Amino acid sequence: MTSLIQQDLAINLLIFVLATFLGIELIRHVSRLLHTPLMALTNAISSVSIIAALIVMSESDNRLILILVTIAVGLAFTNIVSGFMITERILRMFRRHQDKN
Repeated sequence: MTSLIQQDLAINLLIFVLATFLGIELIRHVSRLLHTPLMALTNAISSVSIIAALIVMSESDNRLILILVTIAVGLAFTNIVSGFMITERILRMFRRHQDKN
């Protein structure tokens, strides 16, 4: 039983590391014009993550899971708020000079 749990943990860790490197490479090669839609997409993904984390939190009695879910909700919320702030800043750069006043 223990080796099965360790095997699952190793596979999940490997998938996480590969997804991280793939994400970094994909974002690195995105043109500047696509950053605003990309930020909007990551905000949507983070909001789905918060909903899923709240569902897990409501169904769990394990203290470790509750701590991890609380951290995940905090990080996703920070990502959403900062994403909207950055998106607004980028959109302000594209407005005409007359529209800024």
